[in-house]
Amino acid sequence: MAAAAYEQLKLHITPEKFYVEACDDGADDVLTIDRVSTEVTLAVKKDVPPSAVTRPIFGILGTIHLVAGNYLVVITKKIKVGEFFNHAIWKATDFDVLSYKKTMLHLTDIQLQDNKTFLAMLNHVLSMDGFYFSTTYDLTHTLQRLSNTSPEFQEMSLLERADQRFVWNGHLLRELSAQPEVHRFALPVLHGFITMHSCSINGKYFDWILISRRSCFRAGVRYYVRGIDSEGHAANFVETEQIVHYNGNRASFVQTRGSIPVFWSQRPNLKYKPQPQINKVANHMDGFQRHFDSQVIIYGKQVIINLVNHKGSEKPLEQTFAKMVSSLGSGMIRYFAFDFHKECKNMRWDRLSILLDQVAEIQDELSYFLVDSAGKVVTNQEGVFRSNCMDCLDRTNVIQSLLARRSLQAQLQRLGVLHVGQKLEEQDEFEKIYKNAWADNANACAKQYAGTGALKTDFTRTGKRTRLGLIMDGCNSLLRYYKNNFSDGFRQDSIDLFLGNYSVDELESHSPLSVPRDWKFLALPIIMVVAFSMCIICLLMAGDTWTETLAYVLFWGVASIGTFFIILYNGKDFVDAPRLVQKEKID
Repeated sequence: MAAAAYEQLKLHITPEKFYVEACDDGADDVLTIDRVSTEVTLAVKKDVPPSAVTRPIFGILGTIHLVAGNYLVVITKKIKVGEFFNHAIWKATDFDVLSYKKTMLHLTDIQLQDNKTFLAMLNHVLSMDGFYFSTTYDLTHTLQRLSNTSPEFQEMSLLERADQRFVWNGHLLRELSAQPEVHRFALPVLHGFITMHSCSINGKYFDWILISRRSCFRAGVRYYVRGIDSEGHAANFVETEQIVHYNGNRASFVQTRGSIPVFWSQRPNLKYKPQPQINKVANHMDGFQRHFDSQVIIYGKQVIINLVNHKGSEKPLEQTFAKMVSSLGSGMIRYFAFDFHKECKNMRWDRLSILLDQVAEIQDELSYFLVDSAGKVVTNQEGVFRSNCMDCLDRTNVIQSLLARRSLQAQLQRLGVLHVGQKLEEQDEFEKIYKNAWADNANACAKQYAGTGALKTDFTRTGKRTRLGLIMDGCNSLLRYYKNNFSDGFRQDSIDLFLGNYSVDELESHSPLSVPRDWKFLALPIIMVVAFSMCIICLLMAGDTWTETLAYVLFWGVASIGTFFIILYNGKDFVDAPRLVQKEKID
């Protein structure tokens, strides 16, 4: 059993120190942080001064260094998601960022402004939905990984044993990580989605759980983080685990998603769909092999389901992916290309059965993880489906939900919950829970990566593609367009700061936040708006002769349209681009 993190905490604040008191039964530990020297030590309750200002907190997210100095980040609100094998699972819903410094008088005006911007970035990440934790259970590992661990591993603290891919506050916990004696105060936090439901089929009650774990390696937003990095980490990599708990038996089915694992980018430039660019000089095989070597070690066999279009701008990526798999020649990797949009056009979503039938036999071979009530492993999952589309969101989620249902059907039949010949789709009450949970999972993953809810969730929720769903998809697509072009630079900077991809140096002579905008960024939009406004004014205030009015309208109309096309041509100069991490480190 892992050493649990402290669950009940009190924060005592004095001008000199922060004291975090463990209030669990029998606990006497107090974590002390010196606000001047930043030293972290362990004390006891009698060391807390009576004059300290006291408040309850629910966990320490960690510390971060900004221009003004260090800040302590704590969890101030939480809601219970449910019970996971008698372990409470919580969602962190509110945080507080506390400065070590008592004043900001030591900062210049520019430093004050930069510090304010960095704080806004930090708070932006903290405002993102989907931070989960448990003080007694390791959420970062699948059931199968946990079953294959040593007794020594089981005795480690939650922080020591956590899968670092999914510890989103790993950078913030680096100081506490270096001191094992304070690990019970350190809380590994997962980012993604968790839902738990107590369900009943045929009068038999079971728990059904869905967990999506977002990787913090190569994390970011839709158009600024694509493909892989030199270490083989894929953008928008998410591990999704579906769990069933019935009469002490536990079954799990794991899938992964991640960006096409070659070096490619798709920078926003005001066009609705920017042209994907495959790096012409990078060693794609090196990064590709690193990616799949690690995936095979962790998960076993890889069954790739590539859902991108086989024509247009997505075609070169599909061809490159297929070529790389063929060149690698690994018996542990299978590749299936399915043109989702072509096969399902005109709302023929029933044609997804073509893909499911193609991979059915392979899915049976991969199996799922099952451990009985006595703790004996009955079956292991021998590999995973690795699905992707361009964003690894909408099309990917639809396919994952269908593969997961097929696995769940087999699990529930084996456990005796479903009778022989019974179909999961016929269980109306459970189907509603199942479809809504997968749609909620889609929305969570989409908001975290693309900034809006997922597309195609009407099919996930109802099993049908509807016209209302198409309208909602249109609204979300427009919102994505705006965010991807005009706010994602700030979002990317926020994530890079939070994860430690960028570290603030207050002695830096030139702040990356003070990069001046190109003159076109301000001038051309103003010219376009003025010209368009004058065009409208000329129409509304028509003169005595239409010839004169028409001349003015044509002049201002041509000016506004011409300016618009100049802006479109120079689109990359008008988007909100990241400022903290240079382009070559992101691409």
